[in-house]
Amino acid sequence: MRSTTSGRPGAIRDRCGPPHPGPVHAGPVHAGPATGPDRTAGQARAAGGRYAEAVVDLAAVAHNTALLAAHTRGALMAVVKADGFGHGAVPVARTALAHGASWLGVTSTTEALALRAAGITAPVLSWMHLPDEDFTPALLAGIDLAVSSPLHLAGIAACAARAGTPARVHLKVDTGLRRNGAAPGDWPALTAHARALELRGLLTVRGVWSHLADPDGPGRVTDRQVAEFEQAVAVARAAGLRPALLHLANSAAGLTDPRTHFDLVRAGLGLYGVEPVPGRAFGLRPAMTLRARAIMARPVVAGQGVSYGHEYTAERAGTLLLVPLGYADGVPRAAAGRARMWVAGARRPVAGRIAMDQCVVDAGSLPVRIGEDVLVFGPGDRGEPTVADWARWAGTNPHEVLTGIGARVPRRYLPAPGRAVPAGAAPHPQTPTDPEDHPRD
Repeated sequence: MRSTTSGRPGAIRDRCGPPHPGPVHAGPVHAGPATGPDRTAGQARAAGGRYAEAVVDLAAVAHNTALLAAHTRGALMAVVKADGFGHGAVPVARTALAHGASWLGVTSTTEALALRAAGITAPVLSWMHLPDEDFTPALLAGIDLAVSSPLHLAGIAACAARAGTPARVHLKVDTGLRRNGAAPGDWPALTAHARALELRGLLTVRGVWSHLADPDGPGRVTDRQVAEFEQAVAVARAAGLRPALLHLANSAAGLTDPRTHFDLVRAGLGLYGVEPVPGRAFGLRPAMTLRARAIMARPVVAGQGVSYGHEYTAERAGTLLLVPLGYADGVPRAAAGRARMWVAGARRPVAGRIAMDQCVVDAGSLPVRIGEDVLVFGPGDRGEPTVADWARWAGTNPHEVLTGIGARVPRRYLPAPGRAVPAGAAPHPQTPTDPEDHPRD
């Protein structure tokens, strides 16, 4: 029998009794200070008895930021939308700004203002809005705004006039993604309108940008988009605009295609340590580990069905572990039948359907008990499943898995190494993806 703390008889005690042995461990882990609303694993146990946590290694974020910055010809934007891809926007932003990023990217002004409320003063670009949104708080907070249509431009200019402060905008042109950005036919009118508003002192066009449709590496689609982007920039300059920042590349293009870099590279997935180019590894380090402790262990005999519908049948006698994580916590229900978790040094199958709050792992003949450490995913250094594995099992991409880790799973932060912190970055108290994975965005 292994002698880990979580595996000893009596390791799980009554909450009113002696202290719990501590947070889940599958190796040496030291909790960093929580940031804002973040809670430690111990606080989460006291609050609701949830024996699970997502451990975010800020040293990995720091490493990834520095690596991505070293590959780019221009500046680096750390994309921290969706609460930093589920890792925590504020701690990730602070870490990235201290290790090579100079910009932050978010989806909404709500996300941008949350960064400002945390004391982060670095440049922030927000890129999804309604034309009739009240942009005044964002303008007063010095947040850059993306513009994709004359309606959006007019709405921002009207708020700038009322606020008495000029807006800083990045005009977006659609070069082939067909999702957001001004269509090529509308681009000349948009740039002319923007220049007229510049002359009135209502705004400054700080950037021109677009979004790659096939960002995993150079190809004919990217060739066409680069050409269309350069043509759009020429149209903007002919209208009298002088944007200081041109940006097109994401993590994958930032690592593989220098002609897409221009003045700024927007790093999303790579920042969090998922290799963005199928079949290639650049040395990025996964930043999140999702782990839990089994709250039940029970014997099973060969032929017995497990979980709803008995879609899983035990092939031999062994032990089933009940893991207190389900699809409400971000464990993809669609991965059932293929998923594995790391138990006692081995990958073991998830037995049957993944429920809202829990799932079952067939530990087979391994010597396991209540309180056993279970890794849902991690860096993969010891053979444990990775985010890329879960994405493949669920038929999705790593973005969805990471951003799906629910709010009731407490985040715990491992500190990044010390480094001089640039202005606006308040100090914060390797496994390649499977070739079948095709991350986007």
